[in-house]
Amino acid sequence: MLLSRCCGYLLAGLFSLPTWAQTAAPAAAPLDVAAVDAAVARALKAFDVPGMAVAVVKDGQIVLSKGYGVRSLKTKATVDANTLFGIGATTKAFTAAALGLLVDEGKLRWDDKVTKFLPEFQLYDPYATAEFTVRDLLCHRSGMGLGTGDLMLFPDSADFTVHDVLHALRYFKPAASFRSRFDYDNNLYLVAGEVVARIARQPWADSLFCGRTRA
Repeated sequence: MLLSRCCGYLLAGLFSLPTWAQTAAPAAAPLDVAAVDAAVARALKAFDVPGMAVAVVKDGQIVLSKGYGVRSLKTKATVDANTLFGIGATTKAFTAAALGLLVDEGKLRWDDKVTKFLPEFQLYDPYATAEFTVRDLLCHRSGMGLGTGDLMLFPDSADFTVHDVLHALRYFKPAASFRSRFDYDNNLYLVAGEVVARIARQPWADSLFCGRTRA
């Protein structure tokens, strides 16, 4: 919970940086680390979080990578540049970005059927299975109810693999008809990540953070 709170406000803290970030000195000038430190101190206080990690990237190069505060109120262990944070649903944006890269490369269309890439994909409703598109994976309109299947992954169900989740989706009865309403869904983003992995022929994270996919 502590790490989730830290990360939940990380971007907000970064966007609270003062106007120096928008009116910086010429590119040759060194980064004003003291100004960053002061901005982070204000963000930690304003959002009442114990710690955060900050990176400043310019022209593709990391010019600052630093931790602030503590990662545990109990142990007082400090945050550093390598501290891992639970970032929860932020990964949904990463997954959509990875799919977008594949669309740009012509390897995928948003309205391609999911079964084109994952033949084993199956929902309870045969019609939904046949018509389900990559776009549908991202839109929370499968017909499954809010939080359906989340216990396969949370709070700590490490025994369930991606393939286990894919198989299990066929057993969940829908709460509404296909594309009729919005119900927030986590597991279909896992499916979307598997689409990325199958097309890119490399793990989801590699295809996004390497900036390109394999031919």
